[in-house]
Amino acid sequence: MTLGSHQKTVGASQVHITPRHILDPLGVFDLDPCGNDPRPWDCARVTLTEKDDGLAQPWFGRVWLNPPFNRYVVGLWLAKMREHGHGTALVHARTETAWFREVWSGATALLFLQNRLIFHKPDGSLCTTKKGEVANSGAPVVLAAYGMDDADVLAYCGIAGHFVPLRIPRGVLIEALEPTWREAVAQVLRRYHGPVPVQDLYRALSEHPKARRNPNYRAKIRQTLQRGAGRRVARDRWVMA
Repeated sequence: MTLGSHQKTVGASQVHITPRHILDPLGVFDLDPCGNDPRPWDCARVTLTEKDDGLAQPWFGRVWLNPPFNRYVVGLWLAKMREHGHGTALVHARTETAWFREVWSGATALLFLQNRLIFHKPDGSLCTTKKGEVANSGAPVVLAAYGMDDADVLAYCGIAGHFVPLRIPRGVLIEALEPTWREAVAQVLRRYHGPVPVQDLYRALSEHPKARRNPNYRAKIRQTLQRGAGRRVARDRWVMA
C-alpha cells in the first residue's frame, strides 16, 4: 500500500493522505511510489498505487516516500529509498526500531516535526477516530532527506521542527562559512567614507548569497542596522556604529 499518500498500520487498513502544508514547502517531486487511488491531490508528478507495486518498480528522479507504517514492510521501502538516494521520506519517529536503522544509515538529514500530523482521507477530509473526532498521526513524525539537495530543502523549508543533519547539507555548511548579516552590512559601510543611503546598501548586498536565499533581505538589512550594525545620521542614511 502507500504512504506517499497513506499509512497502513498492522491490523488496520486506513488511508492517510499527506497534508499539503507538509508537501508544499518541500517543492515538486517526480515520483510517489506509494500513492493512493483515489486521492484528493498528487504528491508527485508520477504516482504508483498498490496495484502498480511500487516496491517492485524502478524509481526515478526525486522521490516522495510515505510508506505503509506496517512495521513488517516499512523497512523494505526505506531500504529501497536508501538505495535510490534522492528524495524525502515521511515516517514515524520510531528511532529505536530495527526498521529505523535504514533511516539512520541512509538519510542525509532529518526534521523531527514539532507536532503530530493530522492526515486526510481520500476525499480530502481530515482523518477521524471511530467516534468521529479528528485524529492525529498517533506518534511523532520525522521527515528524512536523502541526498544533499533534499537536505538543503529540509533545512530551509520552514516546517516547524528540529533539524538534525546526519551529513552536513551544503547550504548549512556554506552559511556557517559565510559572514553574518551584521558582518556583511559592516563590510559595505566600511567601504564608504560618509553616510550611506539605505538604498545603496540594498544594491550592494542584493547579490550576496545570504540575500539570494532570503526574499525579504531588505527587511533583514534594515533590522540588522537597527540592531547596532550601523548608526543613523540622517533619514535613511547610515554610518559605521
